[in-house]
Amino acid sequence: MKIAEIVGTNSAGSYNRKLLKYMQKQYSSDECELSVCEIDNLPLFNVSLLSGDLPQAVKVLYHEVETADAVIISTPEYDHAITAALKSALEWLSCRKELFFQKPVMIVGTSLGNQGTSRAQDSLRQILNSPGLCADVLSGHEFLLGHCQEQFNQAGVLKDQDTAGFLDECFTAFVQKVRMHQNRNEENVA
Repeated sequence: MKIAEIVGTNSAGSYNRKLLKYMQKQYSSDECELSVCEIDNLPLFNVSLLSGDLPQAVKVLYHEVETADAVIISTPEYDHAITAALKSALEWLSCRKELFFQKPVMIVGTSLGNQGTSRAQDSLRQILNSPGLCADVLSGHEFLLGHCQEQFNQAGVLKDQDTAGFLDECFTAFVQKVRMHQNRNEENVA
């Protein structure tokens, strides 16, 4: 199983990147490969750029998402919404082919404040449910990490065992969802 993890910000010092790297280290195995995908080199989405060859950074991200069995997106919350960089990345990813069509997606997020990324995650769910994306977003297992500046130790590991345990629970539910998709696709081919 291949899972692409999209860092939902172009910020160099992002706790969302730290969360995805923690997940990559924690959950990668012989059966499950997680790879962190950056959006910091993507140009701002521009329809006039669609007439030619896609920019190289867009092609790289496009390939990662297209070849993945599933996607995890980690989003910060800026002014009750996702970042402009993440919105632009999703516009690039929906412009030529339905890459996300019924693809399992898990949303996670970190924030410096109390509420984690609750509003940004709601916003991202709406975007992922739009006709250009039509993703199959994991529901019922929302991982919102508030006060993220206090949550990781020097090695980038979550300090609180209950928090780490809840993330384990969310990820396990996500893997089950991905396997159901894979089994359904195999049945449709047979």
